[in-house]
Amino acid sequence: MIREPLLHGWTVGPKLGAFEQRDAATAFVPVTLPHDALRDLPRDPGSPQGVTSGYYPGGVFEYVHELVVPEEWREKTVLLEFEGVYRDAVVFVDGDRAAHEASGYAAFTVRLDAYLRFGRTNRITVEARVHKDSRWYTGAGIHRPVHLVVADPVHLALDATRIVTSDVDDERAIVAVSSVVENETRHTRTVRVRWEVTAPDGAVVATGDSPVSVLPGERATARQRLTVRDPRRWGIDDPQLYGLRTTLVEEGRETPLDAETRVFGIRTLRLDPVHGLRINDESVTLRGACVHHDNGPLGAVAIPAAEDRRIRLLKQAGFTAIRSSHNPVSRAMLDACDRHGMVVMDELGDVWTRAKTGFDHSVGFADHWRRDVEAMVTKDANHPSVVLYSIGNEILELAGAHGAIWSRRLAEAVRELDGTRFVTNGINGIIANLDRMGEAMAEAQASDPNSLMATMGEQMALLNASDLVTESIEESAAVLDVVGFNYADSRYALDADLFPNRVIVGSETFPERIGALWPLVSSQPHVIGDFTWTGWDYLGEAGIGRVDYADEPGYTDTGTAGPYPYLAAESGDLDITGHRRTVSFFREIVYGLRREPFIAVHPPRHHGRPTAVTPWSWDDTVASWTWGVAAGAPVSVDVYADADEVELFRDGASVGVAPVGAVREYTARFETEYVPGELVAVARRGGVDVGRTSLRTAAPEVALTARAEVDTIAADPDALGFVRIALEDAAGIVPCDRDVRVTVEVDGPAVLAGLGTGRAATEEPFSAASVTLFHGRALAIVRPTGPGEIRIRVSAEGYRDTAVGVRAE
Repeated sequence: MIREPLLHGWTVGPKLGAFEQRDAATAFVPVTLPHDALRDLPRDPGSPQGVTSGYYPGGVFEYVHELVVPEEWREKTVLLEFEGVYRDAVVFVDGDRAAHEASGYAAFTVRLDAYLRFGRTNRITVEARVHKDSRWYTGAGIHRPVHLVVADPVHLALDATRIVTSDVDDERAIVAVSSVVENETRHTRTVRVRWEVTAPDGAVVATGDSPVSVLPGERATARQRLTVRDPRRWGIDDPQLYGLRTTLVEEGRETPLDAETRVFGIRTLRLDPVHGLRINDESVTLRGACVHHDNGPLGAVAIPAAEDRRIRLLKQAGFTAIRSSHNPVSRAMLDACDRHGMVVMDELGDVWTRAKTGFDHSVGFADHWRRDVEAMVTKDANHPSVVLYSIGNEILELAGAHGAIWSRRLAEAVRELDGTRFVTNGINGIIANLDRMGEAMAEAQASDPNSLMATMGEQMALLNASDLVTESIEESAAVLDVVGFNYADSRYALDADLFPNRVIVGSETFPERIGALWPLVSSQPHVIGDFTWTGWDYLGEAGIGRVDYADEPGYTDTGTAGPYPYLAAESGDLDITGHRRTVSFFREIVYGLRREPFIAVHPPRHHGRPTAVTPWSWDDTVASWTWGVAAGAPVSVDVYADADEVELFRDGASVGVAPVGAVREYTARFETEYVPGELVAVARRGGVDVGRTSLRTAAPEVALTARAEVDTIAADPDALGFVRIALEDAAGIVPCDRDVRVTVEVDGPAVLAGLGTGRAATEEPFSAASVTLFHGRALAIVRPTGPGEIRIRVSAEGYRDTAVGVRAE
């Protein structure tokens, strides 16, 4: 089988009507896949998509690829494999309709044989549509990779090798493998399937083979139980990975008909309310992050280097699990989770049969739900990182009889395809009972679920723990292995009494409550983890986590909707460039992963001003002691610490001692004056120093800097070079209030793929070559077009240019 990426040679333009003529404004432009057709369009405050999409418009887009089809392919099987097209993709070959896929996230395969003209160039056209069909920014177009598959008529079925490692002990592991062989000839064929397992160090540790006879036009499954001695297990802290090479040969011949390689891990899973979740017999409490699928300045594209970077930085920030909210995660991100030891809760979608937006996936869900489930499980089945399948998120119909029927139908379909993992669902008892929450909604004056939750306050906890919610969701919860609760920690202790066999996960929680939530989760074994909203900031649901200053002229309370030009949600522990916000360090302390305290400063220019926040907000704070205000200006300073008290020193003199926990768990707050110099925070427990940290003011002389995260990248479109841009003094201190506009130039075999900052409200496009720093920082992303030396030069008015090199090879 020839299976190769088909990422180059594509063009894209707006889809025109049958009688419309293209002009300069609608001309096709060349692109490299994966590609987001929406990212570079002008944003519009009046867009029908509005705040949900970050004020991007909708549209219909047409991709074209001229595929040269040689005559020798006439006796082959030719497929196009799409990992994801958003959305309602229709594929044509020379104008003939070959396939349609409704889901924007499910992988699908198009069999081209019946449409190809051999010995000539064939025109492949892919249409994609987006319009008021989501509650967040989706992007548009061919946002995940495409592969061209050319196979012998007798071949291994695509993505049909399954690897199961449920029988494991210290002495050996049984690797149960199965491979499906397809015969598209007119004769019965007998072939042999061979398997070879390689250890993490590359050594061959197990082999096996099996003959299999296949009738014409049919499929047959070959199986083998391979024994691996002294297995090295995949785990969160030590993600050991094995390889499986599968080869298909015809009896009496050694030349392979087909071959493929898969990566897998050996690990066991156990689940119960006494020990919670056990991986390799060790109980783990998941430190979870909800994540959307966009990659910030790159838009909604699943480029492997970007997916790997997100997982790597989330892991470094203390997370051990992600929830793919609210759609199946990309293959590239699963590969990254396997490599880095990140547990995955992969989620089917945001709706079933009742719509949340005008044109969402609910319209055809009843017709194609099984195909969606099969695509998710097929993609995930060999990834050791996948531990939980989520069948939905805050499903509207879940509390009724038909909702329970759908719950059972979906859960059982997942189990039929993969009985080795656990099934969950992100249940919001209030949203599932919206039609019975009339009085609460009227009191909150809410028009959407986010606004409802943001305004209900303590009433939300009471309602989630009410008899109404208990009884109405019982059947839907009973079909699950793990009951996921969104914003319903009031049920954790309650359900231990009401449902002693129930295992729970906090599938979505408010970030500002982690100080109270984590002790609650970690002390109750039937609760296996907490997934914050969100780990990584994202586009759309614009401004849901913002902090407003309520005395700003013209300020109006818009609830959870961030007014234009808000683009990002501003609710991530890490911003869209991967820079850690102050909440990330707070969480690290709460998790018990950081002993040193952390200093977060409220901007002194806003001192004393009233703020308006949502439950997804964190304080407007920065880890900086460099501010463009007069010395002596009043300022509030927070110190995060796992301690009884904190003493704060300014230039060696004590500002005072403050108790931890008075304003928020793990937090001590000080009122002082801004004076350039040094702040030192000393945390104490029982009168004994347990940690200290400091912030210093940046020197007057600062320079523009550009640092590549790695010096060498692969010379292919799966690779990216990430360059961190900042203003810094000689000691590396970044002044957070000297934001200047920087311009980036790229020389060499690469293009500037994206340029952005963590600023949530902005009109600066990611496709531009210039951007205004945010808190002194920006991120440039380059994508190689071939091998060679890439030079990234950064300039700003009033500063000396700086440059950095990245080699693509």
